[in-house]
Amino acid sequence: MWDYSDKVKDHFFNPRNAGALAEANAVGEVGSLSCGDALKLMLKVNPETDVIEDAKFQTFGCGSAIASSSALTELVIGKTIDEARALTNQDIAEFLGGLPPEKMHCSVMGQEALTAAVAAWKGEELDEDDHEEGALICKCFAVDAGMIERAIRTNKLTTMEMVTFYTKAGGGCSSCAEPLEELLSDVNAAMVAEGVISADEAFVFGAAPAPAPKKKATGFVIPDMPPPPPVTPAPEPISIQPIKVKPANAAKLSPAPVITPEPARSGRTSAQEAIVIARVIEEMRPVFQADGGDVVLLDVEGNKVSVEMKGACAGCQIASLTLGGLRKRIREELGRDFVVVPAPKN
Repeated sequence: MWDYSDKVKDHFFNPRNAGALAEANAVGEVGSLSCGDALKLMLKVNPETDVIEDAKFQTFGCGSAIASSSALTELVIGKTIDEARALTNQDIAEFLGGLPPEKMHCSVMGQEALTAAVAAWKGEELDEDDHEEGALICKCFAVDAGMIERAIRTNKLTTMEMVTFYTKAGGGCSSCAEPLEELLSDVNAAMVAEGVISADEAFVFGAAPAPAPKKKATGFVIPDMPPPPPVTPAPEPISIQPIKVKPANAAKLSPAPVITPEPARSGRTSAQEAIVIARVIEEMRPVFQADGGDVVLLDVEGNKVSVEMKGACAGCQIASLTLGGLRKRIREELGRDFVVVPAPKN
């Protein structure tokens, strides 16, 4: 299970400044409901002092996205627009006591929303942002080159895996792998020329990937990530005749549990599987909401998917059917079985 800090949990269960801000005069929006996470950041800026007097957010995503959005509003209130502009996603993660590597994209989404809101206040255009479908690098999650380059530079990313962790780009169908590698290679080359990273650290397009370095950042250590094991066909079943033995205390014995071996992995990393599961839940959300309920992804650990059931779904007498349908969709997407369990009620 991902190790969340107490502060992340606090901001998830008790988000600050959630909701609409009627007096907002600077708004930044990032993400897409059709692609998963989305965030709308609203700021009330004093036009005479440029001080952010209030901030609110509306977010659509996982617990880390809610916590990161809540933390962002806490960080910007009281700062001037220029002071807020200097904040990075690392500041958001550090404020929360660290985020798991697989969830750093939530803090990046916060920084992107802040950048858009500041630009709106100053009347500027984000030169590198182009969300027209033909210009997107990753169409699965609506991520463009500008966002990816900012994430690479801010966080000194040098591997494709970390680009996916920080932006979600490449975590879907993988058709954007080549342009992503080219972009990472070009940005890393520029960072080497600027003296930001060494040539040994830089990603080189077409070269064999080097092991991901371990580094300390925002309260977590990024481990080496081995490639997924190869998928091998299951062996032919062996027919064994059972031996019937009647023990003396047979009446007191319970049947032995049936242990079903976990099928082979889907060929994706755990982070990519989690992203696919999140997308499946977002696709099914209109069905849940039409019945007056909702299902929110909390965690993915191995083949166990933890969700929170809200509204009508939480008290529904056929909740097991809802979870069964979700489990079936996930199995169809990833090619292996998962157990979908509701989080215990407080």
